Amino acid sequence: MRLELTPWAEEDLGLLRRINVPEMKGHLGGPESEEKIVDRHRRYVHMPITGTGVMFRVALLPERTPVGSIGYWDREWHGDTVWETGWSVLNEFQGRGIASEAAREVIARAAADGRRRWLQAFPKVNNAASNAVCRKAGFTLVGETDFEFPIGTPIRCNEWKLDLSRVAA
Repeated sequence: MRLELTPWAEEDLGLLRRINVPEMKGHLGGPESEEKIVDRHRRYVHMPITGTGVMFRVALLPERTPVGSIGYWDREWHGDTVWETGWSVLNEFQGRGIASEAAREVIARAAADGRRRWLQAFPKVNNAASNAVCRKAGFTLVGETDFEFPIGTPIRCNEWKLDLSRVAA
């Protein structure tokens, strides 16, 4: 399987809408309103411009079929600025290792970026698939932690951490 990660662009709003369904957003607080989706899309497009991270469209090659999203962005965590990562793979493409492969690619890109030492992920404790992606991609499980997602909504997550300086070495 070959994947292509392309920085988020104006034409990716439709993919974001396909991700914004109850089956895809169950671990993330549920679907967002159209207004929030459009706002999120704008943030994704502008992340590289603002220097706060990069969001990518994940596509299968050779057809370039859009199958999901992944990215990394700034997060203040325990007094330090780290990269946080997260992903979504459309239901019909799940279970094929796409998220794990995309995570490995994002790790390489975040390491090459060089601005942060740590890449972290915070899947819900009961999100077996995303926790497995973290394991397969080489993250280290720190333990359970309290988190908010969306902001204002407390959830219990696993904290996964990866030292990007070791990837870059």
